[in-house]
Amino acid sequence: MRLLHYDNGDLSLTEFFKSEIPEYAILSHRWDAEEVTFEDLQNRTGTNKAGYEKIWFCGEQASRDGLKYFWVDTCCIDKSSSAELSEAINSMFRWYYKSTKCYVYLSDVLRTAVNTDDRAWESAFRNSKWFTRGWTLQELIALKSVEFFSKSGELLGDKSTLERQVCEITGIPAKALQGSPLFSFSIAERMSWADRRQTTCEEDQAYSLLGIFDISMSVIYGEEREKAMRRL
Repeated sequence: MRLLHYDNGDLSLTEFFKSEIPEYAILSHRWDAEEVTFEDLQNRTGTNKAGYEKIWFCGEQASRDGLKYFWVDTCCIDKSSSAELSEAINSMFRWYYKSTKCYVYLSDVLRTAVNTDDRAWESAFRNSKWFTRGWTLQELIALKSVEFFSKSGELLGDKSTLERQVCEITGIPAKALQGSPLFSFSIAERMSWADRRQTTCEEDQAYSLLGIFDISMSVIYGEEREKAMRRL
């Protein structure tokens, strides 16, 4: 597992084996244009990309929480390696589960300290596209504590304080958000949590549910959604 180390704006990657992995924070976000990639970090480029802002935020927030390392899916995986990508997809739920902190970065919620209209903020929160993405389902469920931040980095609340809103938005029962074992929910019910969620790659509609069902399977991009779902 590769983790980012943030030091006064400088980012570096370090690879850890399972027995050596330190405490780390993890970023949950919606992919947008101009994401910083693994290659960008290797080449020490990407600081001018729009996606650098949330990586900077995650590093700063982790540092405030006393954590030296953090993980971001856009740039901690070498996606040119199919073997590494498959391992990461099959490990991702566990990586979220074992993280010390999970920060949800809501790029479409613009509340700032001087803009505290609760009605306007809650409307933006409820309509955030983060709740419509396939991969963010496992990120929401894997940890008991998940913190939500606006685009400006303001803490909006966590999975506990915003439980009512999150349940209403997602249709996920409170017990699932609170950490009840996922096997206590039927397959059909867990499938229903993903009904209205979308992924950029159609096969990811199946792959993003691996952790929800505690299974592993090979990742074969190009097999199309129907086949991937049948295998799931």
